Amino acid sequence: MTEANPVLRVRGLRKRYGDAPVLRGVDLDLPAAAVLGLVGLNGSGKTTTIECILGLRDFQQGDVSVLECGPGELFRLQGDIIAIFDSPSVAPHLTVRQCLEHARRMCPRPVRSCAEVERLLGIESYSGFRIRQLSLGNRRRVSIAHGLLGAPRLILLDEPFNGLDAGGVDQVLALIGELNRETGASFLLSSHQLPYLEAVCSHIAILHQGRIAVAGELQGLLADTGSRVVLRSSEPARARELLGGDERIELLGEGTDGRLLLRLEDYSSEQLAAHLVHNDVPVAELIRQRASLDSLFRQLTAGEAA
Repeated sequence: MTEANPVLRVRGLRKRYGDAPVLRGVDLDLPAAAVLGLVGLNGSGKTTTIECILGLRDFQQGDVSVLECGPGELFRLQGDIIAIFDSPSVAPHLTVRQCLEHARRMCPRPVRSCAEVERLLGIESYSGFRIRQLSLGNRRRVSIAHGLLGAPRLILLDEPFNGLDAGGVDQVLALIGELNRETGASFLLSSHQLPYLEAVCSHIAILHQGRIAVAGELQGLLADTGSRVVLRSSEPARARELLGGDERIELLGEGTDGRLLLRLEDYSSEQLAAHLVHNDVPVAELIRQRASLDSLFRQLTAGEAA
């Protein structure tokens, strides 16, 4: 993933806790006006990466640039960058409206009213509720509303979908897409909720074993994963023998019910079906699997619990 002037650039980031290395040389670019999903197994270092980017944790080696400022200079970007972590940080004894009014007074360039951001996040009915009375999902919405009082250029969200019900997830996804399209704001979303990221992200970076294993535009990455099909035949052994010598076909797995999982390279499922039928191999079912972020992630982290 390359960009002449990315809003975020990380090079060779290394971080360890004691003798335990967590980040082993992370390279990461976030292009302007992009929505980048940072994904990885639990404990892979996603939150640590964000904390190092924001100067909240020291790191042993590497270079970080956020809107052309280093982690120790982010005070210059007041209003241009917001970050919201997994545990919302809002005063529990204040009401939603009091929290937002206080945040608006602190905002250097407010562009939205408190009522407007309450509507954007669907929390207008909770305006008079104290924060401690709200669910985790609604406290998260209040945290996001804080940042949207201004016009941030970069928004970092750590596990933004935790604690939200299906309606809340849809609302946050729609809001991210709308802000990205209408204001050009860039997003870094750290999450393990792969279907949600696939729905909203333009770019993906997969953090694995302390490094970025793959990064780039999501659609391009999915196109590179190849075509997978599930073949079910009453004679799987004959099908396996027939297809085994073709370099365009890779056997990925076999089920006990006669199903074969295959990857096709420069070979269509229609050609596969015709080839089997021509050689009198019965085909009970042939299903083409759509490439997904989940399948890409599982390929890269094969053998480890997702």
